[in-house]
Parts: sequence; structure tokens; C-alpha cells
Amino acid sequence: MTDVTSAKSSRRPHHWRRDLIELAALFTAVVVADTIAKTVVRGADGPYMLVFSAIALIATATFHTWWARRHSHAPPASDPGGSGPTPLPAATGAPSPEREPVETTLWRMRTTVRDTPGSLAALCTALAHHDVDILTLQTHPLAEGTVDEFLLRAPAGLQASELTREIARGGGTHTWIERADAHDLVDTPTRLLGLATRTALDAAELPLALRQLLGRCSIHSLPAVSLTGRPTGETAPVEGVLEETVMRLRDPNGGVITIERPYLPFTPTEFARARALVELDARLGPRIPRSQDVLTLPEGNEITVRRADQRDLVAARAMHDRCSARTLGLRYHGPVGDADRYLDHLLSPRFGRTLAVQTTSGRLVALGHLLWDGDETEVALMVEDDWQRRGIGSELLGRLVAMAVEAGCESVYAVTQSSNTGMVAAMRALNLPLDYQIEEGTLVITARLSSTPTRSRLPLGER
Repeated sequence: MTDVTSAKSSRRPHHWRRDLIELAALFTAVVVADTIAKTVVRGADGPYMLVFSAIALIATATFHTWWARRHSHAPPASDPGGSGPTPLPAATGAPSPEREPVETTLWRMRTTVRDTPGSLAALCTALAHHDVDILTLQTHPLAEGTVDEFLLRAPAGLQASELTREIARGGGTHTWIERADAHDLVDTPTRLLGLATRTALDAAELPLALRQLLGRCSIHSLPAVSLTGRPTGETAPVEGVLEETVMRLRDPNGGVITIERPYLPFTPTEFARARALVELDARLGPRIPRSQDVLTLPEGNEITVRRADQRDLVAARAMHDRCSARTLGLRYHGPVGDADRYLDHLLSPRFGRTLAVQTTSGRLVALGHLLWDGDETEVALMVEDDWQRRGIGSELLGRLVAMAVEAGCESVYAVTQSSNTGMVAAMRALNLPLDYQIEEGTLVITARLSSTPTRSRLPLGER
């Protein structure tokens, strides 16, 4: 881009000394001309004097022209009195030297500043001193001060402790910082609309949407009624409760949704956003995606795999009645008579996602659960006795793990008994890193989801 300076701004400052010099020169010229005229008229050397004067005038005019052109292209000196403008330097047309590319890192940072003019500018100046680029900025007004949330691109060599120290020098307090990734580059309104869309399509998405909205936090859904049918006493006002690092919202299904963060207090803005998502879920009511897949078993029978919720409670209890005591014991790790009590909790989309397998006649023969357990994720399977050893459990487990990967979970774990060889084989078939822990006959198998499942997803009849 070329800088253009107007003719008016490029004129040299006008001074009274120049006017005085020009007036003196004029009087001198008049005197010289009068003297020459008298000499030419009266003296014998008049013609020679006239020629000499002409030569002198031509030489003077030439020198003046050269001097004027030379100094008209030089940048004018600044006014000692400070009254004259300082023009921009003329563009040379040469490209500015480019800086060598530097490896950078993305950071999410939040800090509290005083709600006074210039406080944000001081913060930005402190970041600029270390070549830190501010990509996005959100402000969260408080009763006293403002919480500013940044997405920063900083040189890779700049450590979090150095950033925090510079922010403190710029006036920031209670600073929190963590690494970010490319997903954080999405602007806030777009991200909120995406979370609202996911929540509207699937009721099981609400806990995940809240976790993505609020960052690292633990979300617990506490029902109003326990598994034994007794009231738990967990209630919350309609408008919810905000207490520093704890947020409590009324669950549309009854009970309370509790959201906790270790040390970073929630702001009123975050509380309002979370409450809006919960209100959206309440207005839309029960809903799950109705997509389903029809698969063929090795013997030729067709089964349908679909999402399930509390509307499948009657069919799930009927499946319990057809299962043996051993199958129920391997699944629930407790008294067989209490198995039915868990179904209402397991089928609730508030606690996770459930896949159901049904026959062509519509009978439910298997259930697979992906359960949100605070910061962790549990997988659980149960297949009716007459339908075991046909690959149904492996199919359900593979789909549940794929859901966990899609939800951004880092790992999943299964709790079973060491004698449950079917569950162990299904976990090993995932081709994922596994950790085993055994305590008093209870086996906990944890699969790390750092890589997606490599098991081929072929119809059951082709395995």
C-alpha cells in the first residue's frame, strides 16, 4: 500500500524571515537595475556592462532553479516549535523485509482485570511484548471487575508460567491457562449454535454439550428418586444456583444436574448459557435419533441395532425375565432381584447412551450402555442367553466405543468378573491399548482411545 501525502500537507512551513529576505532582494534588484541603466546611458562602456549584466542574470536564474529543485524533494525539517505537521516518509516501492516463520502454540487463557478504561490495553501491550497474537476475546462482566477470556497464538518457546507472569504485570489476576487446539478457533456464537443443535437432536447430548461449553468440569446427574424408590431430596430452584465453582440446575427429568470445576469460578455469563441449554432440553422433551441398522447373523437371522431410551423399559424388563441368573449376575454384580431397578437409570439419556438389539418380531434381545461417569466413561453389555456367542456383544461394544470417540472421551472402562471370558474377548477385539485391574474377583478393563478402533465394521454374517 502506498502512502499518499496531499499537496497541502507537503508544503514547507511559511515563515516571516523568508518574506523579509525576498523584500530585501527586491530592493537590491531595483537599485542594481537603476545603477546599470544610468551607466549604460551616460558611460562609454555601457554596451559591455549591459551584456555582462545579462550573463549574470542568466547565471543567477540557473543557480536558483537548481537549488529549488534539489530542496523541494528533500523531506522538510520538523518545526522546532512543534506547530508544523510531520509528513509521512515517501514510499520507495521496495517490499518490507518479512520475518522468518516461528513455530507457535495455541493457549486458552482467562484472567480478571479491573473494570476501568485502559486495563485491557495494558494487558494487550504486555502480550505484544512477547509477540503473542490475540485470536479471540470474550468478556464476562462481574459485579467488580471483568473476566477476559483469550485464545492466544504464542511462540512455542514461551512457557505458561512466563505468560502468567506477564499477565500479572499487565494487571491481570486469578489467571488460568491451558493448551488449546484447532477446535477452539471456532467463534463462540457458532460453537453455541452447534451445541444447541446437538442437544436438540439427542437428549443424551446435554451432558456432553455442557462439558464442551464449560471446559474441564465434572457433571453429575442426581435423580429425585433412588434406585430403591425413595426420594433422594435432591432439588434445585427453577432458576438454578451458582456458587463459585459449583453450578446446580434443575433436571427436566427430575433431580439436579450438578456441575463442578476444581478451582476456576463460573461466571454469570457461563451460568446463563448452561441454563439456556437445560431449558432447551426441557422444552423439547424425550428424544433420540431414530436411525437403525439391519444386520445379518451367521445363521441368516436378521437383527436391528438402534438407540433406546426409557420408552423401552417394558421390553427391557421382559428381556430380564428371559435371562438366567448367571447372565444377570455377570452384568449387575449384585442380587439378581434388584436388576430391574437399574433399568430406568440405565435407559435415561441423562446418564448416557443405550443401544438395543431387537429381532424381526420386535423382541429386545441385547442392550449396550455408554454411561457418563463424571470424568470417565463406562461401557456395559448384556445379551440374552439364547442369543449369546453370535457376535452381538462385539458389535454393540464396537459401536459404543465409536460413540465414545465421537464424544471426545479419552478412555472407556468395563466392570465385570474375571470369569466373564466373553466380555474380555470383546474388549481385546477392539485392538486398543488395555489396562487390567483385579480386586476380589472384580475385573476392570480400561481401553485408551488415543487411536480409533481398528476392528473392521463388517456385517455380522461376514466375520
